[in-house]
Amino acid sequence: MDQEPGSDVGEFRPSARAVRALRVVSAVLVLGVAGPSVLVVGTEADSGAGRLTAALVLVAAQAVALWWVIRRPAIVLAATVVMGIAMWSLFPAVSLTGALLAAQFALCVLSTVRPARVSRWWLLGVLALAPLALVGGGTLSVPAYVLAVTLAWTAGQWRRAQHDRLVAETRRAVAEERARIAREVHDVVAHTVSVMVIQAGAAEDVFTENPEQARQALRAIDDAGRSALSELRLLLHSVRPDPADDGRQPPRGMAQLDELAAPVRAAGVSVEIRQEGRTAAPAAAVDLAGYRIVQEALTNTLRHAVDATEVRVSVSYDPEHVHIAVVDNGRRPPGRSPNSAGAGRGLTGMRERATLLGGNLAAGPGEAGGFEVRAELPIGYAP
Repeated sequence: MDQEPGSDVGEFRPSARAVRALRVVSAVLVLGVAGPSVLVVGTEADSGAGRLTAALVLVAAQAVALWWVIRRPAIVLAATVVMGIAMWSLFPAVSLTGALLAAQFALCVLSTVRPARVSRWWLLGVLALAPLALVGGGTLSVPAYVLAVTLAWTAGQWRRAQHDRLVAETRRAVAEERARIAREVHDVVAHTVSVMVIQAGAAEDVFTENPEQARQALRAIDDAGRSALSELRLLLHSVRPDPADDGRQPPRGMAQLDELAAPVRAAGVSVEIRQEGRTAAPAAAVDLAGYRIVQEALTNTLRHAVDATEVRVSVSYDPEHVHIAVVDNGRRPPGRSPNSAGAGRGLTGMRERATLLGGNLAAGPGEAGGFEVRAELPIGYAP
């Protein structure tokens, strides 16, 4: 029984196709096994047409009752047990296992859709009927009945365990996706707000003396805001796609690093970008992670590097890895020790991205001064 797509991950809700298959298969088996058994035994016993007809009606009623087994498994189980015992009492030569075949289907479904603490009592109740198997059957009829009923309940438990495992995997996937979205939102908002704050401060400083430079800063703020809105819109579309979206917006990747450099340059910091050795596009997740790592590194330069005038971004490729280096020439703020480098949330997020892809990232003071971020990501990452 497959779970209905889009249903609550914590509730077992089989698909309509699975329900139809269960109804048809169970009814056919009940009619195909119990029906012929009753006909053979009734004909040999020569017990009369009325008694045989009553038994066949009870067989048909059990098959019909299974139509509601998904919605009301406990009620159907109780009804099929009563009807099965009634049919068996008319012809004890029919094995108890065959007479209660419909009840075994109902017990399997009950074991699947109800907790074990509930279905276990129903299992014991059905097993309590085992001594009846001795009437009209041999000594092996009791263990055969016990085995059949136990297997029916166990099959339901196995299917329920499958469903519980699927629920756990789905919830884990949802949590990972939410964490990814949170990182994406943090990267977009933190970078853009930092650029806008820097540009607003610059505009205020030169508003009277150099109106044209102030206008450039305001235009940079406008561009940064529009870019952030566009990225957030694309991010929301990735979570809940818009049918009207034609998909022509390119995915973010290291081919768009110049877009990240533009607002930093507008803030008065020279940005040099160098890419070499790229012969093939890396995996989409790696391309996006590299883009976000450079974005966060540039944001940190604007926010934390004192007197930084230039940043060098280097991206190089070899057959197996992408190597990223972002180095600025700024100074650490007063009171911050070298050991505190890399303790911020942004750098923690960059490390998590790299680790998730099977790569690594290091951040700290550079040998020639300034601050540097270096990352190594595998090109052939596959989730």
